[in-house]
Amino acid sequence: MSLDSVLLIGGAGFLGLHLIQQFWEESPRPDIHVFDIRPLPDKISKYFTFDPSKITCHIGDLTSEDDIKKAIKSSQCKVIVHSASPMHGMAQEIYEKVNVHGTANLIKCAKDMGIQVLVYTSSAGVIFNGQPVHNADESWPIPEVPMDGYNETKAIAEEMVLRANSFEDKFYTVALRPAGIFGPGDRQLVPGLRTVLKNGQTKFQVGDNNNLFDWTYAGNVADSHVLAAKKLLDPVEFKNVAGEKFFITNDTPSYFWTLARTVWKADGHIDNYNIVLNRPLAIVAGYLSVFFSKLAGKEPGLTPFRVKIVCAYRYHNITKAKTILGYKPKVDLEQGIRYTLDWMNETDEK
Repeated sequence: MSLDSVLLIGGAGFLGLHLIQQFWEESPRPDIHVFDIRPLPDKISKYFTFDPSKITCHIGDLTSEDDIKKAIKSSQCKVIVHSASPMHGMAQEIYEKVNVHGTANLIKCAKDMGIQVLVYTSSAGVIFNGQPVHNADESWPIPEVPMDGYNETKAIAEEMVLRANSFEDKFYTVALRPAGIFGPGDRQLVPGLRTVLKNGQTKFQVGDNNNLFDWTYAGNVADSHVLAAKKLLDPVEFKNVAGEKFFITNDTPSYFWTLARTVWKADGHIDNYNIVLNRPLAIVAGYLSVFFSKLAGKEPGLTPFRVKIVCAYRYHNITKAKTILGYKPKVDLEQGIRYTLDWMNETDEK
């Protein structure tokens, strides 16, 4: 079955724009529809070559059955890609509404409307609870005690999506688990590192920097979604993908602070020395930061949660994605950082 039309849930977001781009580059090009709570941005970066006027947008609520079914009916799609999710640092009830209730509603509507393929954007963080993750593959269990509300609800949603897979009903699902996404459109990771540079805080290093960490360029993540969708439409290969989960990374684990220093170097800054704050001391400092920030009515710059993330080993084995999906990261980390910084400079100029 050919990829004639696709509905991108959350398509106006950071990853969503990269998903539009990757599907836009397919030949033959599918009819691309976006469902989101907001329209596409007025101005599209030069890194996205798709024509926004050729993308059909449906504004609605993911938890509304009427809104979802209207979009599915209008798009006449057989493939749905669900990447909608709140950012890190939001309230628990928001995660539950979008990631849990929204995903449950989408699954129901998709089944009711005869959708054939559902590709879900999960998170590599679903297996992380603060303990080291060394070269983890898909056999690693999801911990009973989650690290945070974001990954807890992502894990619940992932389980629902995979459980909904049905060969009998010809409803095929897959969950992709990207790690550390960045790229043009990123409002958190690389912009945050540039803020650290502007504040003159680059000399401070939390942890000993011996921990390997996975990052993934957003365009590569989007590419894995296209590959998964096409595999699920394939009359032979769908059996190897349906009901499965796949880690997606750039396949180049690096020491945690390497990415930050690559960003700062690209901006022309290299430190002669670093002031290292070891993990136990940093956690104490994190608690103090939270305490005094509350008194001042401000957001803490350092928290125990952030210290645990920064100091953790978190890298994954993507052999399954490479062998079954045919996934191969096309953009390396350094080039991805350059694209992201160029996008930020372009945005600043505008």
